[in-house]
Amino acid sequence: MTPLYIVLAIIVVLILAVIFMYNGFVSKVNRTKEAWADIDVQLKRRYDLIPNLVETVKGYATHESAAFENVTKARSQAMQAGTPASKADAENQLSGTLKTLFAVAEAYPDLKANQNFLQLQAELGNTEDKIQAARRFYNSNVMALNTAIQSFPGNVIANSFHFAKMDLFELSDADSAAREPVKVSF
Repeated sequence: MTPLYIVLAIIVVLILAVIFMYNGFVSKVNRTKEAWADIDVQLKRRYDLIPNLVETVKGYATHESAAFENVTKARSQAMQAGTPASKADAENQLSGTLKTLFAVAEAYPDLKANQNFLQLQAELGNTEDKIQAARRFYNSNVMALNTAIQSFPGNVIANSFHFAKMDLFELSDADSAAREPVKVSF
């Protein structure tokens, strides 16, 4: 009878290990989804600030319509992107067009002194910092999930229950200009 108890104890320990590992994967996936939602919230905040910024600059620089159209188009593409890779590419484009917009603003001293523009500029800088923090939080959660999926014995459980690796939110190597922060100070 003792060997039966030993076998039952081993089976119970294995079942508990599988349950704990499964729950760990569920927790990691949920934290990663939450982190992605944080990125979306901050990006929406950024998208809401951009039209106000464009309108403020537009009032001073009416003949710079190409820059305004590029920012609007890049904002629209960024809002429609869904996956981390496509969202990162779209955000790189948007950052580039914002740099162009701030370059246009450089030529207008009255604009640089405008209180509304300065407030929008400060809000955009604050939002950029929050986006970076949200990206780091998301990437650390993705890294923890991906490591657990690739490590033994987690990989056995992950494959059995179809847990899949997630993509990091990262800048592409092709766009080195996007690695520079958006200049928001004058």
